Amino acid sequence: MLAVMQGKFNAYLRLARLDRPIGTFLLLWPTMAALWFAADGVPDPFVLAVFFVGVWLMRAEGCIINDFADRKLDRHVARTKGRPLASGEIQSWEALTLFTVLGLACFGLVLLLNGLTVQLAVGGIVLTVIYPFTKRFFPAPQMFLGVVWSWSIPMAFAAQTGEVAPLAWLLFLANWCWTVAYDTMYGMVDREDDLKIGIRSSAIWFGSWDRHIIGLLQLITLGLLAAIGISLGLSWIYDTALVAIAALFVYQQCLIVGRDRDACFHAFLNNNWAGAALFLGVVLDYALLG
Repeated sequence: MLAVMQGKFNAYLRLARLDRPIGTFLLLWPTMAALWFAADGVPDPFVLAVFFVGVWLMRAEGCIINDFADRKLDRHVARTKGRPLASGEIQSWEALTLFTVLGLACFGLVLLLNGLTVQLAVGGIVLTVIYPFTKRFFPAPQMFLGVVWSWSIPMAFAAQTGEVAPLAWLLFLANWCWTVAYDTMYGMVDREDDLKIGIRSSAIWFGSWDRHIIGLLQLITLGLLAAIGISLGLSWIYDTALVAIAALFVYQQCLIVGRDRDACFHAFLNNNWAGAALFLGVVLDYALLG
């Protein structure tokens, strides 16, 4: 009995991707950077704690609803056929129950913040639920995912300051470009399988221009981040972080040049370091020279 319970618990962890936190980190770094920007380097500890926990819960929510929507399709994709819903370890009603429980926990957290943040959170959960289904009809669902994945940025500004400053939308756009770029790398891993089962993807839509468009999005990301640094008068510390991000982007381009599945997946994972570099650059700039 204990072994059965442990097996079920492990399946729930895998459903929520708690065993693979890379996606959480990709969501966490820009969210934390947004809080630091909004608070001029001194974020409210309570707001910081709420967003830290909220990022983990919301990423789990996104994974659960994504796997629920794709449960029949995932069985035909090499990388996803072992997922708990696709393999039958977890039933659909169990996934929806967990989604509801975590959703209520998220909403309980956001109710501790101001009204504007609550309103934005409602929009965020609606976007999260819609995203998986865009893969059926939207040619580049990664573009919709970029909105979902960047929604925590205006929420962070709203929670910290009570309003969403223009700077928030500049950071939102930078993060949108970055998200579309790295998730297209992720899509390149599954391109052949997605073509067979009819799933839409920017990796398919961009075709032979995939690497070039990724590179363009990376350049725009760097340009927007540089514009933020200039507008705030940030120092060489922040600039050094941008140089590190640029170097990582070049490395990722080298990895995806042959469109090898494993190399593309490695390039996707490497974006964790780019996000960490951004966050570290922001924190150190404010802490040492702010």
